[in-house]
Amino acid sequence: MARNWREVSCELHPDKNGVWWDLLLYVPTVGVLLLWGLKLWYGAGDQVTVGYALMFLGFFFLMVGGGRVMRRLLIHPQAPVALDIEPDAVRLRLQNGTTTALLKELRFYPDHAGKSFGLTGLNHEGKKCQFVFHRQQFDDDDYQAVEKALSRYK
Repeated sequence: MARNWREVSCELHPDKNGVWWDLLLYVPTVGVLLLWGLKLWYGAGDQVTVGYALMFLGFFFLMVGGGRVMRRLLIHPQAPVALDIEPDAVRLRLQNGTTTALLKELRFYPDHAGKSFGLTGLNHEGKKCQFVFHRQQFDDDDYQAVEKALSRYK
C-alpha cells in the first residue's frame, strides 16, 4: 500500500551555499565589533564600558554565527540529519544519534521567499523544541513533499 501524502521521510544534506552567505554576514560583523571593542577597551579615555559592550556583542555574534554555520553543515550535535513526518508526530534524527519526536503543539513557519522554514513543538518530556530547515538541505522533491505534509500545522 502506498504511503499517504502526509507521511514523508527524507535525509538532509549540508547547505554549503548558505554557509557562504552566513560567513559573508557574520565575519565582517564580528570582526568590526571585536576590533572596535579592543580599540575602545585599550584606548585612552573613559570608554572602557563601551568597549566591553562591543566585545560582548562581538563574541555573542561569533557564537550565534558559529552555531548557525555548524547547523547548516550538519556538524552541530543537535543538528537534524533526517526528518520523518507521520500523522501523529514529526520525528527528527539528530547528528549525535538521538531521535526526538515533536508530539504536541506543532507549528510550521514557512518563509515567504520559500528558502527556509521553522518547526516547533513539544517533545515527549513536554520541552519545547525549535528547528530551522533550509531549502538547500533537501532534494527538490523532498522539500515540496515536506512543505505539503507540514502545511496542516500552520
